[in-house]
Amino acid sequence: MPDLDERDVDAVVVGAGFAGMYSHHRLRRLGLTIQGFEAADDVGGTWWWNRYPGARCDVESMDYSYSFSPDLEQEWEWTERYATQPEILRYVDHVASRFDLRRDVEFSTRVTAAAWDEGSNRWLVKTDRGHRVRAQFLIMAVGCLSAAKLPELAGIERFAGDMYHTGRWPHEGVDFTGRSVGVIGTGSSGIQSIPIIAEQAAHLTVFQRTPNFSVPAKNAPLDPTFVEGRKASYRQHRKMMFSSRAGIVIRANDQPALSVTEEERHKRYWEAWEAGNLFGMASSFGDIAIDRQANETAAEFVRERIRSIVDDPDVAEALSPRSYPFATKRLCLDSNYYATFNRDNVVLVDVRADPIVEVTSHGLRTAAADFEFDALVFATGFDAMTGPFLEPDIRGAAGRSLRDKWAAGPRSYLGVATAGFPNLFTITGPGSPSVLTNMLVSIEQHVDWVTDCIDNMRSNGAIAIDPEVEAEDFWVSHVNDVAHLTLFPQADSWYMGANVPGKPRVFMPYLGGFALYREICDGVASDGYRGFALTLAD
Repeated sequence: MPDLDERDVDAVVVGAGFAGMYSHHRLRRLGLTIQGFEAADDVGGTWWWNRYPGARCDVESMDYSYSFSPDLEQEWEWTERYATQPEILRYVDHVASRFDLRRDVEFSTRVTAAAWDEGSNRWLVKTDRGHRVRAQFLIMAVGCLSAAKLPELAGIERFAGDMYHTGRWPHEGVDFTGRSVGVIGTGSSGIQSIPIIAEQAAHLTVFQRTPNFSVPAKNAPLDPTFVEGRKASYRQHRKMMFSSRAGIVIRANDQPALSVTEEERHKRYWEAWEAGNLFGMASSFGDIAIDRQANETAAEFVRERIRSIVDDPDVAEALSPRSYPFATKRLCLDSNYYATFNRDNVVLVDVRADPIVEVTSHGLRTAAADFEFDALVFATGFDAMTGPFLEPDIRGAAGRSLRDKWAAGPRSYLGVATAGFPNLFTITGPGSPSVLTNMLVSIEQHVDWVTDCIDNMRSNGAIAIDPEVEAEDFWVSHVNDVAHLTLFPQADSWYMGANVPGKPRVFMPYLGGFALYREICDGVASDGYRGFALTLAD
């Protein structure tokens, strides 16, 4: 890598996960010079960091993969219905090597600041290793779930044992054999890791603030006949994915839940439960996301399943969500999660009823008890969606910081750009469907749109593009209006920023569906990038 001090390139790409890698691939095809930066030691993004026990994708592996290369999708062989973290990382490594996507990336390097220079219409990007790079375009491919969040617990620095965060897991793994372990958090990473930790540990105590709805993954090795059929029809299947509501091909039912008999509802919910699909239960009826009474039929079905699995009625009740509507937090996909609480070495502590007071040198103290642990695992998630974009000090026109602009909640146009920050593109940023979809589909759509936009600018002599404030205001209002037509804002979810103290309570992703969103984005582009102001070269 040449000396990067004051290096000048066409584009800086921040992040080398799925979004960053595809950005390099597309930008390179335009003939642009690129400098990438990645905080991790190699490609993979969230899958490089999240190596906790049981880490697995909740979208089927043959769908959670790139579609841009027909040869790639034919040559790669997935082994399981839901791929594990190691298998996904092997896939990422294969793609990076096959398309030479590491070539322009500086690894183990974190971008600390980026400032827009209005005189030159370029970004000056700085890193923690002293790099200073000027670029016309700044592509933030930092991921939605990459800023790991520790719990707000007094005394956390006093603990004398081992502490781990699921989003920053040691690469050599952790052996909990014979140890007493406390796990804080029962979101997706907790639900995936708890069953495996329970099999190893001498004793496991799970501290739960809010129970989550989870459905069984029904994971299994892929049937060669299924794989052969999917590969034969992959192109058509991909087309259907990109025309779907969530980037997933699933048979949705538009009927209202209460328009059928209780027996028919139960039958459909049971079929969805047995199918082992993240989106199946929520798609069983058309009004689950908008009608609380309809939603309660799905919620109670899952609670019935929990009661049928968990032996202790009090534990089953504690694991049963009642404070928010079904599927208004991202549903979890599990392997034997609820059954784990039947083990003799597993205890559940409801921290709403018995709050954690402090971390001690030997464990945790709640209002009612003192616990001793050899290790603590924080399955406390991320500062989702905005956190990764706000970690660097990004300053746009007139030196305004992105953090200040987003102080009351993120503001964007289409989730891809934000007014006052020319030539800054946010891949799957707030205001886009992103985390409500198969992320690979959203990533490819965003990167394709951004690179097509850059190609159009270069063809027409434009040197800068910036959303108009009116267009941004309209989009922010539209995102909020759509969200409030649903039950989603009724949940204290990370979609709302509710897991981070002091973070504005704003529903961040776009709920209008991927297919509609894609149609809107394509319409903006075909209408001369409606809602954007273009600066032409002199």
